[in-house]
Amino acid sequence: MRTARLELELLPPYNHPDSVRGLEAFSHIWISFVFHETATRGWQPLVRPPRLGGNAKVGVFASRSTHRPNPIGLSLVELTGIDTTHGVRLQPVSADLLDGTPVLDIKPYIPFVESRPEARAGFVDGPPPTLTVTWSTTAQQQVFLQQQRYPELAIFIEQVLAQDPRPAYQHDPQRLYGVRLYDLNVRFRIDGQNVTVLEIQPATLN
Repeated sequence: MRTARLELELLPPYNHPDSVRGLEAFSHIWISFVFHETATRGWQPLVRPPRLGGNAKVGVFASRSTHRPNPIGLSLVELTGIDTTHGVRLQPVSADLLDGTPVLDIKPYIPFVESRPEARAGFVDGPPPTLTVTWSTTAQQQVFLQQQRYPELAIFIEQVLAQDPRPAYQHDPQRLYGVRLYDLNVRFRIDGQNVTVLEIQPATLN
């Protein structure tokens, strides 16, 4: 999702321009990070992957679960820019990171080494189905009010909701769900293959 933009700031002593010299020649990078929001919740040897409907279990090391023995994540993202005017700031897109996520390392992606089209993907065989997204009148008005702050917010919301972010074991068409994007809480319902965006409100901090 190219609308999922963020800024990755390097802190001292890693924020010297020399530390990213040559990185602009690569289109994609690997980011190693910490699942800081789930690290204290512990882990189990068996997990329920959403792709399997939330019922079947697999081993934690056969999954991408955020609850791991060591809460380390790995994300492959597109690098669209590097700003070294004041320290070092990278501009990746499509990164599945929360605000404030601690980053452990950054490495360039090398296609001929790391791309394996013939590899088997186990139970994750192909992308999930894409849902159809529609908007309530209220949500349309609310997203319009956010355009100056987030010009691509509507597209971003549609891309996220089309992937069905619900827990896999919940399929109640009457249930109201919410997902936090930026500092906003997006409320929605899903009935079959259709998502309806109901409202967009400022997110409340717990």
